[in-house]
Amino acid sequence: MGLTIGDRLTSDVVARLRTPDGRDEWIYCHSHILVKKSKYFADRLSESWPTCQILDSRNCVDVYCQEHDFDHHITVLRLFYITTKCSPTEMWHGVKNALGILQVAVNLGCPEIITACVDFLEASPWEESEEEEILKIIPSMGSLAEPILARLQPVNHNTIVNIFLSATKFATSALPQTMLDLKTSALEQIEYMLTEDDDAPLLTADEDIKSKVRQYFKELLSRFNNVVNSACETGEMHKFRCFLVDMSWACQILAKLEILKDFVENWVDASENVVKVVDQISQSQQEEMLETKLKVVEVTSKVLEAIGYGSVILPTVKRLHMVRIWLPFVRILKPSIDCVKTDEDGCSVIKFDGEIWQSLESAFVSIILALPSGEQANILSDWLQNKHIRYPDLTEVFEVWCYRSKVANRRLSHATGSNGMIKML
Repeated sequence: MGLTIGDRLTSDVVARLRTPDGRDEWIYCHSHILVKKSKYFADRLSESWPTCQILDSRNCVDVYCQEHDFDHHITVLRLFYITTKCSPTEMWHGVKNALGILQVAVNLGCPEIITACVDFLEASPWEESEEEEILKIIPSMGSLAEPILARLQPVNHNTIVNIFLSATKFATSALPQTMLDLKTSALEQIEYMLTEDDDAPLLTADEDIKSKVRQYFKELLSRFNNVVNSACETGEMHKFRCFLVDMSWACQILAKLEILKDFVENWVDASENVVKVVDQISQSQQEEMLETKLKVVEVTSKVLEAIGYGSVILPTVKRLHMVRIWLPFVRILKPSIDCVKTDEDGCSVIKFDGEIWQSLESAFVSIILALPSGEQANILSDWLQNKHIRYPDLTEVFEVWCYRSKVANRRLSHATGSNGMIKML
């Protein structure tokens, strides 16, 4: 039979575990096992290191530890005596316990236990709290424990770029319904990679990356246009609604990458047909109709903001086209949303971010103020005669138009020379 820990009859050494709180426990061991398994014990049981003697002439080696890792010291001593193959679950009893054992094994110089702990921790799944503990403990242990940190090391830029481009190509591809859950996950992670939160974005795109992304989204926009045109002719709504989700996401991603121009121009060109499609939805399907229109407004709001605040520069004719298409649309839609029925709990059946109305209004104001004064006058005249004058509120445009008109007249009079000719402004 093999030797066992704690056997007083055969032991020739005592490992004396002691804590600052006064805990003192004697563990009866065998010197040749301790020397083989631990550099700490090998050093202290060598002829050059004096050891104390206990009453029955056994050598005694003091091991000082803290109360919180006392049990881990006991476990390490027991592991010295294990000769049979044990499963990792039986041996380590979880990540937290393995970390404690690893710390003791490093302190006592136990290479076999260190290797086994590292292998277990490197291969095991971690909870978030365990990961934080690993990051506190492992870096101070040196190269022996480095494999544990491999999954937490930053990856190089090229790898990040490859992942980003692969995910973007996948998310913008024509995918079957069975892969929509995978697509949703890809959409979320692409956006996360570009998001600046408490940390910097994972990816900062250069021109080469932007060029490839443009190409992927160009294909997506082409498919969207086909769906819109088809819906105009057939009234088929399902694909159209699905694409609206893609359009909303695409707008966010392209804005983060500062390459929104192609998207905006495409939405401008498609706007008339988009409105035509949503107007075809049956009035009997009120909730479905309103939800679809709100998703359209969500995308349009982002497009109008990009135009209104100069992120994307468009000629006057296209800016005026957007106002003529979307101003009547939101003017009629807003009261419908405000009057929508609520459910039994008093909650709105339609969920919509109320801030979008304010963003839309601000975008309209900015776009209209950048139009020629004659076009502004036509828009204001229509607004003042419309029953939906409350939204969008163009009071600011009216005030600025009046002021600018008066100033323009003054400039005109000053520019008229004594010979009756008008100087060029």
